[in-house]
Order: sequence, then C-alpha cells, then structure tokens
Amino acid sequence: MASDLEAKAKEAFVDDHYELAADLLTQAIAISPSADLYADRAQANIKLGNYTEAVVDANKAIDLNPELAKAYLRKGTACMKLEEYQTAKTALMKGASLDQGNSRFTTLIKECDDLIAEESEPIPIQEESPISEVASKNIELENDPALNPENDPSKSVAEPAAKPKYRHEFYQKPEEVVVTIFAKGIPRDRVTVDFGEQILSVRIDVPGEDEYNFQPRLFGKIIPARSRYEVLSTKIEIRLAKADPLHWASLEYTGEIVVQRKVPASSGQRLTYPSSKPTRVDWDKLEAQVKKEEKEEKLDGDAALNKFFREIYQDADEDTRRAMRKSFVESNGTVLSTNWKEVGSKKVEGSPPDGMELKKWEY
Repeated sequence: MASDLEAKAKEAFVDDHYELAADLLTQAIAISPSADLYADRAQANIKLGNYTEAVVDANKAIDLNPELAKAYLRKGTACMKLEEYQTAKTALMKGASLDQGNSRFTTLIKECDDLIAEESEPIPIQEESPISEVASKNIELENDPALNPENDPSKSVAEPAAKPKYRHEFYQKPEEVVVTIFAKGIPRDRVTVDFGEQILSVRIDVPGEDEYNFQPRLFGKIIPARSRYEVLSTKIEIRLAKADPLHWASLEYTGEIVVQRKVPASSGQRLTYPSSKPTRVDWDKLEAQVKKEEKEEKLDGDAALNKFFREIYQDADEDTRRAMRKSFVESNGTVLSTNWKEVGSKKVEGSPPDGMELKKWEY
C-alpha cells in the first residue's frame, strides 16, 4: 500500500537515509500519486543535492494541489540552491500567503532579497593577468601524478554514459534559444514542460514506457513568462526567451562568468569595418578600358566584319546611321550604305552576292 511505503519513507528520512526515502516515495507515487508524496520526494531530493529534480517534484505537487504550502517551500529552497532567486522568491511569497504562521518563509524571502540585490550589482571587468610564477608552480605540483595519484589519467576508468531516450539539439538567436527534442508521436497531454529563471524541465510520461526527464540548468537566464513550447508530430520544440542578449556557449550551465562586452565610448574616432566598407568604382576608367579591349580584340571572318560595321555605326552621325539602317532593312541585309542622300529618297533594292538568288519569304 502507498501509505505503508510513505510511513517507511518518513522513517528513512528521520534516519538520514535520503536515498532510501526517495526510492520508497517513488514506489508510493507509482501506486497512488498525490501532492504530499511529490512534496516529500522534493525534500528528499534537496537533501541529496538533486535540486533540479526537487523543482520538478515541487511543481508536480503544486499542479495537484495549488494550496499546499510546503510544496512552495520546497520549490523556493531548491531554486535558491540553483541560484534562481527571483523564481524562489515568487514561490516563497505564495507559500507564505498560504501559511502565514511559518517564519521559515519570512527568513528565506529576506535571504532572497539580499541575494537578488547582490546579484544586480555590476561586475567589475578586470584585465586578465598572467598567472604568477608561484601559482603556476602550484598548479604543476597539483597535476603531478607522482604527488597526486588521483590525477593519474592511466588509473582513471571512464564509465560510458547512458544513451538518452530522445535526442535533443539547440540553436539560438539574439533574443531566444530554441531547443528541439526529437520525440515522435507523443500525445500533448503526456508532455510537461516547466520554465524557471535558469532551469528547464521536460517530462514525457507515456504509458508502458520509462519516464523521460530532461532537466538541465541553463547556460543563461530566461524569462519564463515569455518562454513557450509546442508538441509536433515528430518533435517537441521549446523556445526560451533570453533575459539578456548574450551568446550561450552551450545549452547547459558551465559555471563561467559571462560578461556582456560593450563598445567603449571613444574620443570621437569612427569605427570602420573593412568587410562592409563600400568600394568606389571609377566608371569612366572602366568604360575606357572596355573600349580599349574591344578595339584591340583580334577577330576573323564574319566576326571581324561585324565588328568593323559596328565601329562605323558607333562613330557615325545621325544621317549615316539612318542610311545604314534603311539600306540594310530594305535590301534584306544585302546592302549597307552610309550615304543618306543616295538611299533616303528611294527604296533600296536587294543585291545578293554572285551565284545567289534573292527570295522573298512568305509567312
């Protein structure tokens, strides 16, 4: 029975056997899930240092019973461990309104306010300094396998990581990070996605299959209210709204301090970008070069003749051009005259080469 498992879990918790308590509560939840069981397992996970799992359990307890004050206490505590102070404060304030006599909420809310104020202070940007000779020597000694056997790579055995059930990947824009989980044919009601200040929790619970949980602590902070997800036929697409327009080096938190670099205000000197600077083209020079190449071009046969006539037409006055056009058209291409006085007042008859006959095409 679930009640028996719950009682044993409480005994294990009193004896500081948190792992056993979490396991017993998991069995009880499988038989008869309830908000209290999820809230208790959240507390066990906090003791075990599984803060992301604790937030997931607390959220599940809140879904089942929005009036359960201890669920908000668990969520607030776990979020503080994850340094998500704003999310923690929101949960704690809700819990305090439900259990006004519990001073624990007041203490944690005050602690959250102090941490939020401390976090909002600007981080001074310091120039990177080379490691001192003494510090460098200490690092060498720490990494020396002879002095520290645990640092000997030959004695470490790497255990293969378990392959996740579903593959995921991400890409980013300046304002958001898009996470894709390739889970095919999952009903929307079997997918639960929760957003924290710097946490993402995805749960896929399909009957007859092992439950899938993806709960990374994110590289940077997000805006939960503007984040969203969509369950499609072949994947789950999650859009995380960035709190700051920073580039994420990875999806998950790495512990690196990210400082947004800004261009300092200089003494009026204009910045230039060679890759985008337009190049001025001297069109007169380019046209002269093309004409020179055309004149120096050596052609044979009809090509040379056509080039010769083209040059005559190009350098001729208007009367000469009119004469050339009229004679060429009216003679069906057999006569080309440059004398407008001669061809302007009469029709130019065709004059085919010797041995050829001029025929009129009928359409």
